[in-house]
Amino acid sequence: MDIVEIARWQFGITTVYHFMMVPLTLGLGLVVALFNVLWVRTGRHEYLRLTKFWGKLFLINFIMGVATGLVQEFQFGMAWSEYSRFVGDVFGAPLAMEGLLAFFVESTFLGLWIFGWGRLKPRIHAACLMAAVVASWFSAYFIIVANSWMQHPVGYEIVDGRPVLNDIWAVLTNNTAMVAFPHAILGSVSVAGSFLLGIAWYKLWKRRVRGIDTVDADGNVVVGSLETGAEDRTDHRLWLRSLRLGCLLGVIGFAGTALTGHAQAQLMFEQQPLKMAAAEAACHDGTAFSVLTVSSPGSRDCDDVDAIIELPGLLSFLANDNFHTDIPGITTLEPQYEEMYGTNLADDDLYGDRAGDPISYVPLMEVTYWGFRVMIGFGGLAAVACVFAWWVARRGTVPEAKWLMRLAVFGILAPFGANIAGWVFTEMGRQPFVVAPNPDLPLDQRVYMFTEAAVSPNASPWELLFSLAALCLIYLVLMVVEVYLIAKYVRSGVVAAMPELVEDEHDDDDDDASRRDVLSFAY
Repeated sequence: MDIVEIARWQFGITTVYHFMMVPLTLGLGLVVALFNVLWVRTGRHEYLRLTKFWGKLFLINFIMGVATGLVQEFQFGMAWSEYSRFVGDVFGAPLAMEGLLAFFVESTFLGLWIFGWGRLKPRIHAACLMAAVVASWFSAYFIIVANSWMQHPVGYEIVDGRPVLNDIWAVLTNNTAMVAFPHAILGSVSVAGSFLLGIAWYKLWKRRVRGIDTVDADGNVVVGSLETGAEDRTDHRLWLRSLRLGCLLGVIGFAGTALTGHAQAQLMFEQQPLKMAAAEAACHDGTAFSVLTVSSPGSRDCDDVDAIIELPGLLSFLANDNFHTDIPGITTLEPQYEEMYGTNLADDDLYGDRAGDPISYVPLMEVTYWGFRVMIGFGGLAAVACVFAWWVARRGTVPEAKWLMRLAVFGILAPFGANIAGWVFTEMGRQPFVVAPNPDLPLDQRVYMFTEAAVSPNASPWELLFSLAALCLIYLVLMVVEVYLIAKYVRSGVVAAMPELVEDEHDDDDDDASRRDVLSFAY
């Protein structure tokens, strides 16, 4: 068993699962804060309902994100200790800022918001949530700064063969992070948009099939009301408002990720050209963008790659904003990498049995090529769904068709898939480096590290295999728990977050009811 492969699978699986929580937390937190502020400013009861219902789902996801995120920190010491030892002087700085500053502020103010219902003044209470959301964005920023340093190392000097931090400002303003951060935030907005859209569609559909809402001869909604369960006219307004906001956020998120993604791709063409060449299956220099290319499974050899459909000039536009500049292909770039960084792993104890093995600088083209297209495809699909949902719900409700409801609910997964595919592409495309060299620096000042040298030397394959199996089992349980809780509270509706509505449908001034809010003790 290859210990490097096991360690990579372990880190990859746990990271992807954790990352499913992150964009929803970042995007949904913004939505809940918006509804909270609108309630404070307007006093309208529907915004209070929106705040508490979506806040309930936000907290479930946040807690699961914290539980799964803790594992990431430990893996740097347990499975990747050589990596931590090599880059710790630089890489540890943004991680420390994330833990000591951003996450501390985030958790503190979120706690004040959870336990502050009916105890803090409404404006201060809403400000606590805003502070927590802003801190969560800073937390994401510091994590992206750390990751961006792995993609494009800056702000260091080499001392005794190791990078040592000498310019924290350069690390924090790394141009890779400057485009990756807004790209990630806008991707999170897209995730939140589809989440609102799918759940709100389900709730409006439920009102239709139960006969609460009907449509007239012109197709316009006739809003009904039930005496029990808070399924009144306000209930209809909040789901329709959620659906429309979700559509808006989905379109804005996709448009923003497209623009920032274009800027990010142009940086990759400069900083990691071989990654982008593999992402386009561009074996030879040229300007054509591949719409469809096929290759043998696990291919790194251009002899196994066949372009089926290409668009002339488009690849040049993606890289240089023109249609005529040739982009270096794999056959041009790979010899350059071999000349600069060698053709074989060094004869060093760090590499163990792998010392002297040949180095393949071409990432798995199947992963980079399709990861890039899945990211764009799922993101575009989610945006189209948002436009369609806006048009369908223009008369105030959704159709009774069950298949459309299921499509809307499963559509929640599309932007999640886009986000995950983007991260897989970014990380897998960096191989064989765990720290990619900075081409802007002279060759003797570049710091880089091959993945084979980063694994803990004292860890055994069986230890990593056991931890991989254990973590997968634990994460599977956590996934079942989260899906169950979210489904349970979605089916229950606003009453799950505001049980006082069953007792008094419209009394939002009852201090005792506020103190009985489930958010004040359930978490």
